[in-house]
Amino acid sequence: MLYNFGIYTYKQLVNIASFRNPKARKMKQGHKEVFHYLAQNADPEGGYIWIHASSLGEFEQGRPIIEAIKAHYPEQKIAITFFSPSGYEVRKNYPKADLICYLPFDLPNNVNRFLNILKPKQAIFIKYEFWGNYLNALAKRNIPTYIISAIFRPSQIFFRPYGSYFRKILQNFEHLYVQDENSKKLLKGIGITKVSVTGDTRFDRVLEIRSQAKELPLIEQFSKGNFTLIAGSSWPKDEEIFIDYFNRHPEMKLIIAPHEIHEEHIQFILSRLNRTAIRYTQANEKNVQEADCIIIDCFGLLSSIYRYGQVAYVGGGFGAGIHNVPEAAVYGIPVIFGPNHKKFKEAKELIIAGGGFSISKSEDFTLLMDRLLENKEFLSKAGITAGQYIQNNSGASKKILKELYPEI
Repeated sequence: MLYNFGIYTYKQLVNIASFRNPKARKMKQGHKEVFHYLAQNADPEGGYIWIHASSLGEFEQGRPIIEAIKAHYPEQKIAITFFSPSGYEVRKNYPKADLICYLPFDLPNNVNRFLNILKPKQAIFIKYEFWGNYLNALAKRNIPTYIISAIFRPSQIFFRPYGSYFRKILQNFEHLYVQDENSKKLLKGIGITKVSVTGDTRFDRVLEIRSQAKELPLIEQFSKGNFTLIAGSSWPKDEEIFIDYFNRHPEMKLIIAPHEIHEEHIQFILSRLNRTAIRYTQANEKNVQEADCIIIDCFGLLSSIYRYGQVAYVGGGFGAGIHNVPEAAVYGIPVIFGPNHKKFKEAKELIIAGGGFSISKSEDFTLLMDRLLENKEFLSKAGITAGQYIQNNSGASKKILKELYPEI
């Protein structure tokens, strides 16, 4: 009852927030349409492999698994659900899936209605999603359910004295594929033993992305022969730090791919720049030669842009948490990020290896960037280390696929 009340309250808060918040508005609209969409598009016979990702990052973690299934079983129907608009809005037209929609809120009526339509033969959750009613209902229907690339920490509710309900719902998984030994030990301590340490599928995905990176002639022309910092998924606090440094260092160039590209944010960036800047959508062969900074004002390019830089700055570390560090490190360049990275295993390990660097204030960034600019050996070693770290941690997808689908 308490759990259901909490989910219902969250749903109402989303409705209230939708009056002002664009993301909440998209979520509300998406939930309003989901059952109509399923009624119009779902195969009445069901038989889907259902894969759920909270947001875009989790989807990318699961993508190597999705694409391997579809390549080996082209007739197999796949349904993908998202919790966050940032995942759904970007991947709602993903061609490898037969159904793509929001996950209806985890309330009993929604759960039964959803599962009755989908009739899944298997369910796969990615990394963090633990919806009690869905997991209980899947177990009651004897639908094999798995979680991949999961990671557990002592602070999570499962390991708290008051977390008994959440400990019980973990029992519903047929198997848990976790990122590290520590997660396995934590789960064993609460009686969950159907666990395999397989690593993080995100490393496999970023290697795939690198192999498919787009050629971007204007970015190549802009950066060629210049020390270029690529700032990806940045927020205002990040931008205050690296733009201030950039303004004082004419020997470097800057490419900014902000996390949000609405006009107000772009104007904020432009207001802080004291050097020549252009928007990518307005760039051409002439003005790109005259610019010191390019602002990427469109989606879908960042993962290819990192290849043109000498150093990457990944944003979010002064807010809720850093964005995709492996996406930059895969190109063999050092990666800088803010202090809020404690929940990100790959960031902590990259720091230990020597390919990643955390900063807490402008002075930290200045000292680090000065060293990277002036010491070519340090720059090269940090970059090689970052790239090698990604290579050394790849292979999780093959391990999971070997257990779930031995014939692949």
